[in-house]
Formats: sequence, structure tokens, C-alpha cells
Amino acid sequence: MNDIDKLRVMLPHWIGHNQGHGGEFAQWAEKLASDSPEVAQLLRDAVQSLQEAQSRLEEALSKAGGALEAPGGQGEHQHKHGHSHKHCHGSDDGHHHHS
Repeated sequence: MNDIDKLRVMLPHWIGHNQGHGGEFAQWAEKLASDSPEVAQLLRDAVQSLQEAQSRLEEALSKAGGALEAPGGQGEHQHKHGHSHKHCHGSDDGHHHHS
């Protein structure tokens, strides 16, 4: 698999990852709106930045040739820094789970 094909596998993951975080940031901004308006605004700013990044990632995916499924499926993948990353954006604690 060449580097473009690898990117075509990873970009959809990154796009989904950003969408999940953007939603979490927006929820926290809403929760903190009255108690900490400055923090809430920074979180809203982060959501906007993620949306801009999202647009660039989607454009990169399109120009690379679109999504490509990883050989063997996509439920979990290994990072070069020594842990696996399981997709669990719906977890109750709002954290990623690495093993």
C-alpha cells in the first residue's frame, strides 16, 4: 500500500474523529456558558477551527481519490507510538481509550 492509499484509509478516521470532538467541545461550551463565559467562548472558537480543519481534510480526501477501506477492516488500528486506538466516541466518560 503506497502513502496515498494509506492516507485514503486514515483521512476518514481523522474526519470522524474531529466531528466527535467538535460535538463534545460544543456541549461543554454550552454547559459552561454562564459559569465561565470566557472558557465557553474559547471552546466555541475551537469548534470553528475544527470545522475549518474538517473542510481541509475532506478536500484532501477528495483530491487523494476518496476513502479506501483498510485491509482487514477498520475497527482498530495501531499507532507508531506503541498503543492501539479503539473507536469509542460514544463512551460515557468522554475520553479515548488506549491500550
